[in-house]
Amino acid sequence: MGPHFIQDFTAPYGEAEKLSPLITRVLCKNPSPFTYTGTGTYLIGHRRSLAVIDPGPIMPEHGDAILKAAGDREISHILVTHTHIDHSPLSSWLSQRTGAPIYAFGQHGAGRKGGLEGEDVEAGADWDFRQDHSIADGAVIAGDDWTLTAYHTPGHTANHLCFLLKEENALFVGDHIMGWATTVIAPPDGDLRDYLKSLQRVSNLQPDRLYPTHGPSVANPEAFVQSIIAHRRMREAQILKHLEEGPMNIDMMVNRMYQHVDRRLHPAAARSVLGHLIALVDEKRVKCKGQPSLTTQYELGRAGRNP
Repeated sequence: MGPHFIQDFTAPYGEAEKLSPLITRVLCKNPSPFTYTGTGTYLIGHRRSLAVIDPGPIMPEHGDAILKAAGDREISHILVTHTHIDHSPLSSWLSQRTGAPIYAFGQHGAGRKGGLEGEDVEAGADWDFRQDHSIADGAVIAGDDWTLTAYHTPGHTANHLCFLLKEENALFVGDHIMGWATTVIAPPDGDLRDYLKSLQRVSNLQPDRLYPTHGPSVANPEAFVQSIIAHRRMREAQILKHLEEGPMNIDMMVNRMYQHVDRRLHPAAARSVLGHLIALVDEKRVKCKGQPSLTTQYELGRAGRNP
């Protein structure tokens, strides 16, 4: 059985929504097929100093809403899960107004294994992003009444981080896990095998709740994460099943596998299928001529055929 996604999520735009003693969310009005109802920026803390996780896109009105939610408390840290344009660009704006330094794994592409063509397809990348402090896996950042530990979770992007709030055992998962839909794993920056390993790492952390940057929180992390892993394995099985019929390109597979999905999402789905195929080619379960790409013709490899 696949993940049970919640797709009736509602929250007020631009208002401080108290989710727990230490967690406040401000929803940005940037809904789209990729951001769902918009970017949920989190303010962490209750006393004098606050951390902000994923300030969002360049929308000053959202920045003003974040400052209003902070009130007379100091924004002391700005944390970024990854460098996509719906997560990181406003960090510079917010830093200039508050003096708070920006913490992230690194600039876009940091941690990437490299080598694949297709840099130009990353229209959602925030190439201008710059952090003040690069934080590695296991880094701890603390305020008056909160403690956040960074965990490197590559897969959606090579520089993706999740942040665990010690006081509530709550994990802020950016786009690594979403409660409303599956995460896009788009090469060259996305890597499916890294993603599956990172999912298992989240499971091993045993958080009590997940807070994605888009959509609702997830109250049953262990079961939900395992269902996502199972869903990805199902997609791999689908690809192999289709290739049993003969050579195919990605467009042919996407039209079959995602026939009931909004066609505006088909290009992103194609990138995710490419991510699966890169891994399958590497494992010799699928073969192709030349490097895997969106236009390549694929067929079953020796290791992918039924005995």
